[in-house]
Amino acid sequence: MIAVIDYGCGNLFSLSSSLDHLGIASEIVRDPARLADADKLILPGVGAFGDAVDKLRRTGMFDVLLERAEAGVPILGICLGMQLLFEKSYEYGEHDGLGLIPGRVCPLADDIRPDLKIPHMGWNALRIRRDDPILADTADRASMYFVHSFYAKDCAPAVLADAEYDAAVPALVAQDNVYGAQFHPEKSGEAGLRLLSAFANL
Repeated sequence: MIAVIDYGCGNLFSLSSSLDHLGIASEIVRDPARLADADKLILPGVGAFGDAVDKLRRTGMFDVLLERAEAGVPILGICLGMQLLFEKSYEYGEHDGLGLIPGRVCPLADDIRPDLKIPHMGWNALRIRRDDPILADTADRASMYFVHSFYAKDCAPAVLADAEYDAAVPALVAQDNVYGAQFHPEKSGEAGLRLLSAFANL
């Protein structure tokens, strides 16, 4: 069973519907103790980094996520959920993340042309940088749907795929059993569904 973590900052309906469509057993989990029963975890996220970290701590999910990662349970963070996996974010201040993947989250606007829109929103092609089982059914240049204003930096060893938006945006990252997708696989059509299916089969 895949536990979709509900800590008050996630777009849960689309993700849950996508997993149901794939025939993947999943459960929206609000009780941290229930995470021990899951084979895999998905950490979704929309909103601001600092608020999300506070909610993870208040719900008790923060420490349990660290424990499950240490135990080798596959974890997938999506959008803000991916950013929470990093060490630090500079979104409206400075905030510590889960620290499961080395790197920091910074404003995208600082590193791209001023004529480009923020947030980076819409379809963008993945450039696969290294092989991984989560990419088993994903083709190079597959299009995924992005919505974000901040992005990960100083994380080159973890990058499985990136996307070009005047800067190389880390789109899919991995550190051992911990994965992060800056894009929304649940909103990315068949390509996104194939990635979710590959995660379920890890």
